[in-house]
Amino acid sequence: MMKLYDYPGAPNPRRVKIFAEEKNISLELINCDMAKREHKTPEFLKKNPSGKIPVLELEDGRCISESIPICRYLESLVPEPNLFGEDPFEIAHIESRNRHIELELWTQIGISWVNGPIVGSMGLFEQIPDAKKASDKNVRAYYNRLNRELGATEYIAGERFTVADITLLSAIDFASSMVDLKPDNELTSLYNWHKNITSRPSSQI
Repeated sequence: MMKLYDYPGAPNPRRVKIFAEEKNISLELINCDMAKREHKTPEFLKKNPSGKIPVLELEDGRCISESIPICRYLESLVPEPNLFGEDPFEIAHIESRNRHIELELWTQIGISWVNGPIVGSMGLFEQIPDAKKASDKNVRAYYNRLNRELGATEYIAGERFTVADITLLSAIDFASSMVDLKPDNELTSLYNWHKNITSRPSSQI
């Protein structure tokens, strides 16, 4: 069985776990204790020189890092249900929507996380309060954008569930629970989308 290096509450491994659940692919979860810096040990760095999770370890010992490449690998193993696109336009559209979320939302959540109280209590970084103030504002602006966009479509990248919805769900749930960046209550289209996505069994991971 393939192994997934995971840590409870970490959003990027969760993306892979949701994706695998949608595909009915079983993975052996290996806890990589980030609090103990196990992802920075020499042994782990052999699996991923960037020292990050998730990492998918194949049965022959080869490793794949980064959430989207891992998900692409899983999709190549189990093509249906398709989550990356079925024709050239849809493939490109889903990719672009997913990249928007990663580059414009995830990065800002990450800045707020690194400069927030939980990471601050670890004493790992010199925090920049002004950076958090700016990133918090950017996250909320992106939530407003999503709310407008989801007023016209049921899902992030069209009329069906895709990897882009998984990326957004993991981002919003992490931001809400760990970074104090829950979307405002009046963003009804975004909340309706979230309710719809969290009704899927895979979202309970």
